[in-house]
Amino acid sequence: VINAGKSQHNEDQACCEVVCVERRPSPRGRLLSREAAPNSPSHLLPLSLAEPACLSLQGRKGFYFHYWALFDGHAGSGAAVMASQRLHLHICEQLRDLVDILQDPSPPPICLPPDPRAGPAEPSRMSLPEDDGEVPNDAVPRFHLEKVVSHESLVIGAIENAFKHMDEQIERERVSQHLSGGCCALAAVYLMGKFYVANAGDSRAIIIRNGEIIPMSREFTPETERQRLQFLEYLRPELLGKTFTHLEFPRRIHPKELGKKMLYRDQSMSGWAYKKIEEDDLKFPLVYGEGKKARAMATIGVTRGLGDHDLKVFSSNIHIKPFLSCFPEVRVYDLTQYEHCPDDVLVLGTDGLWDVTNDKEVASTVMEVLTNYEPNDPCRYTMVAQELVVRSRGVLKQRGWRMANDKLGSGDDISVFVIPL
Repeated sequence: VINAGKSQHNEDQACCEVVCVERRPSPRGRLLSREAAPNSPSHLLPLSLAEPACLSLQGRKGFYFHYWALFDGHAGSGAAVMASQRLHLHICEQLRDLVDILQDPSPPPICLPPDPRAGPAEPSRMSLPEDDGEVPNDAVPRFHLEKVVSHESLVIGAIENAFKHMDEQIERERVSQHLSGGCCALAAVYLMGKFYVANAGDSRAIIIRNGEIIPMSREFTPETERQRLQFLEYLRPELLGKTFTHLEFPRRIHPKELGKKMLYRDQSMSGWAYKKIEEDDLKFPLVYGEGKKARAMATIGVTRGLGDHDLKVFSSNIHIKPFLSCFPEVRVYDLTQYEHCPDDVLVLGTDGLWDVTNDKEVASTVMEVLTNYEPNDPCRYTMVAQELVVRSRGVLKQRGWRMANDKLGSGDDISVFVIPL
């Protein structure tokens, strides 16, 4: 991870860990561990910090996962720093209830048996025939189908919940820990032969396999999530005060155009239609601008991520957080389905890379650099990451930072992981 050299502070943060996941201990064991280390339970420590606890897994069920993540901060680095230190621990905590289930090849149980540590059932609850496994013969079956839930979808749900808990922790501790701003988050979890790539924001991940490019994420911006934002405002107009309209127009409307017909689209439309301009349409559009200049509520250029709990529209009391989602999109890549060579890699990069370099250019650089090193040389992947950063950064000339093709280099922080498959 290398600072682009142009910003005062590097708001990009990164994390790389091997994390051990143990099943939850018995009540007695949990009491002992709490007495031993009340502030830092060993089951939540990364492998480098909790080696003895992880090595003792042989007598109990548990597993490891490998983890890489990039956090692109904005309006300060506080949220990105905390997320880089804690998100993998939240993922670990969410996976602890799944230790036995994920290691059992049979389908996951739809309903878990009651926890013996829980209190007795409510005495007022009446017994139902179904409780004894007996259903009257004349009863009409209530359920015709059961959903089949895969182990893979359980891991995806655990990662999604971990992002939610991470966002809630940032909200709780933002004042006491002086956590400023928010951050986009891109995380890759390697667990039981599969890569789970979770993206909330505008960072990007691609797999390069035998020269082929396989997208592992998509960017979440005001443009790509226009309909979600418009639908929320349509349902809850009070969130926008009297400042914004959820309708989108090709340009700002002038008061003199009242009564004329103009192109528009709402939350239900991907195409455009004409409507008669009314007084309410003169408000500022919820999504304004195009491409990298698109902004939600004229303020922020990303619509998913962590933090931003105090973000408001300039000179107003309108909070933007209700329109921002902390939930990632998770894509899965099964490594066991393919033969991989030493040149096959997963590339994670913050938008500082992708703003000036497209997927094909990244793949070309990857293959070019890898051919200069022996296949068993571990530093070859580090050199690829460095080359991607340096090329996108450019060289400082009289006309600014310029890349080899004389286009402007990235003006953002740039962070890259290159992970051999």
